[in-house]
Amino acid sequence: MSTGASNADARSDRSVSSLQPLLLEPTLTPALWGGGALVSSYGKTGASGALLGEAWECWDDNRIVSTDHPRQTLGQARGIMGAALMGPIDPAFPFPILTKIIDAHLALSVQVHPDDAYAQRVEHQRNGKAECWSILAAKPGAEIILGWTRDTTREEYERRVADGTLGEILRRVPVAVGDTFYLPAGTLHAIGAGIQLFETQQTSDLTYRIFDWNRVGSDGKPRELHVSKAGDVLDFRATFPKAIQPIRISADGLERALLIADTRFLVEKIRVIGSIGIYHTGGRPVTMTACAGEVYLRANGVAQTIAPYQTIVVPAAIAEIEFVARETTAELLVATPDPDLDAVHRLIGNGATFFAQFKPR
Repeated sequence: MSTGASNADARSDRSVSSLQPLLLEPTLTPALWGGGALVSSYGKTGASGALLGEAWECWDDNRIVSTDHPRQTLGQARGIMGAALMGPIDPAFPFPILTKIIDAHLALSVQVHPDDAYAQRVEHQRNGKAECWSILAAKPGAEIILGWTRDTTREEYERRVADGTLGEILRRVPVAVGDTFYLPAGTLHAIGAGIQLFETQQTSDLTYRIFDWNRVGSDGKPRELHVSKAGDVLDFRATFPKAIQPIRISADGLERALLIADTRFLVEKIRVIGSIGIYHTGGRPVTMTACAGEVYLRANGVAQTIAPYQTIVVPAAIAEIEFVARETTAELLVATPDPDLDAVHRLIGNGATFFAQFKPR
């Protein structure tokens, strides 16, 4: 090996050994159904009285809060860092998952998302949208719409949209704090009023709106509906999905509650139960959002504090994160794109039971 090549390898090794998690600055989006909880309860910076619907926590256009990445976005870092950030995931494409905190002060529209094949064929976009919801707060009696009360057909769906009776066959599901729901593409759904939740989704803006409760937008006009395209992608079967029953394992000073194992993303909630907890990234980029308390961690020997409801992205080249227990219990919601499902099988030891809950339809 030449001296030049040796020096380049040494620089690369030093670069990897100095990598740190990327703290992201969230993007807030206004919404006519939003409220003030993102500012008052989740520490986001926003105008007093503004109706804010979503805080986009992990998104390709979010700024990185770091002197090592001055005003870079996650997308720009993806282009510069390449495999050090993304591992085996192609860095030429946007970060493949988007995480959000959503404040549904009022009910959201009834909607559906297409799968990848429809998105590529009809919308000329790379991804459709599978997603999942973890309930952070809910008023008494709060509920979501999730699927149908019985099997239906496209013909009945279109007739009921036209005559205003669609609500008669929408399935309403009560929710409680800690519930998690999986929504593969094709699932009819809506978030009800009085709910705040954490959403993990494929990176896609493809939403087909079916019914919007007769509201008007900021321009005074009804928002656009997408009844025909929704009809193309809806699953008209009554599948009666429920809140996910997590699988809990304890290892390396952490309790890990495995929530969702989709081929597109793995979602889990981790809690530090030892004085030190070790999380192995498995060579994938990992997005982590602190829950109610501060989280103290070390990566490559450097300490970092994550405030409640802040989000970091751990580059794939960081093999492990060390969590340090303090006075309060540290909990995080963790999402991994393009997970190694074989490794998850080995981790839980009973993979067949776990994955049967999430088999794509």
